[in-house]
Amino acid sequence: MQIFMITIGAIIASIGLELFLVPNDILDGGVIGLSIIAGAITNYQMSVFIILFNIPFLLIGFRRMGRKFTMHTLYGIVVLSIFTAIMHQFEPVTDDLFLATIVGAVILGTGVGLVIRTGGALDGTEIIAILFSKERPVSVGQLVMIMNFFIFILAALLVFSWETAMYSIITYYIAFKMIDVVVEGMEELKSVTIISDVPDELADSLIQQLGRGITFFHGEGVYTNDPKKIIYTVVTRIELSIVRSIANDIDPEALIAIENVADVSGSNFKKSTQ
Repeated sequence: MQIFMITIGAIIASIGLELFLVPNDILDGGVIGLSIIAGAITNYQMSVFIILFNIPFLLIGFRRMGRKFTMHTLYGIVVLSIFTAIMHQFEPVTDDLFLATIVGAVILGTGVGLVIRTGGALDGTEIIAILFSKERPVSVGQLVMIMNFFIFILAALLVFSWETAMYSIITYYIAFKMIDVVVEGMEELKSVTIISDVPDELADSLIQQLGRGITFFHGEGVYTNDPKKIIYTVVTRIELSIVRSIANDIDPEALIAIENVADVSGSNFKKSTQ
């Protein structure tokens, strides 16, 4: 099943690249972006460079991130390279820069997201970003953005125009957001922590109204040294308003802390949101 999903994701990404972005001189970031630049300079198909440029990153990934992840990534890169070569034979869907940017980015992001969700990658620069972020106070996203910034400047100076470089930045942003949607899901989840003087009553009401599992953390007030039952649960964005309403009715003074959740599984959560 993993190999099947990686194959589908790589094929979808190749469609976004060769039928929308590449024919209109619009770049993606990372190794794919460098491959597009190299292809434009040398007149060779970018599919050749996708494999060549990813080899050193794969070697590093094999040593630092394990055999399974590296093999999945290698397979995805090979499939992407093969299908970009195949799709290169077809006419582009549109020559409108705006449409190519938007639609191509959505398709590309969907494909890359499927591969990442399955446990692989289509771009070796992400491996370097992950490893580097472990040793420096910089996030993976920030590092990838910095690398892509220089790639877009390089493209504008060597082969493309500043206009297409700006379109490429838009493409990268849309694809990045689309990857998040595919990897994390359309539903926006929130973790809710509530500190209340009537935690049992509040928890009972939440269970009745939401049908959701509730967990108590046991804490202690710093100033009073009084024991505290802290309520914790995960809800959807829609259910968040219900939580606020219940808390306001039972204990208007309750402290409510809300955080974003990337994904959740187990317990009765999936069951109750279907």
